Amino acid sequence: MSVNSVPATDSLRPMTSVQVDQTREFVASLDEKSETYWDMVTIGDVLSRDLHLSAELVILYADAVEDFNPWYEGWLMNRWHMEGESPFGGAIVPPMLISHFVLSVQFDHTKPFAIGSIHTFHDTQIHKPVPVGSTVRIQTTAVDKFTKRDRRYVRHEVEVTDVEDATLYLSETRDILSL
Repeated sequence: MSVNSVPATDSLRPMTSVQVDQTREFVASLDEKSETYWDMVTIGDVLSRDLHLSAELVILYADAVEDFNPWYEGWLMNRWHMEGESPFGGAIVPPMLISHFVLSVQFDHTKPFAIGSIHTFHDTQIHKPVPVGSTVRIQTTAVDKFTKRDRRYVRHEVEVTDVEDATLYLSETRDILSL
């Protein structure tokens, strides 16, 4: 297929030749042996990453979820890094923004993505507001594997702390159902 030709397609199929090739590669990979999340995780596995919570990241998140709370505004047009105002002092990070990034830590990015994983339980405790501009460490620990109604689950405990002074900002418990 030449670069200028348009692949035959309908509205449900990829529209470019690159997308067509990527789709074919993905479908072919389904024949390969894949592990489930249950098989990939060992109780006691600990994964962590650091995340800088910049004003720009907060803006992108708040816009995406349409949460326009002035407490999160540690910026102004043409003046990016300012203190902002909230009942806690300066601008704070929307708490669920951090929770959103837990998934990127919970799955080991050095391994192929596990097939058949469903996030089924989530309990978040917010201990302290996170100032905009902080760098946090998100750490997940696989603490249990259990079966309920013939379905397999992996439980993780999560802690989010400040990289500089280890302040605990947020903790979570999450269950992943593994098909």
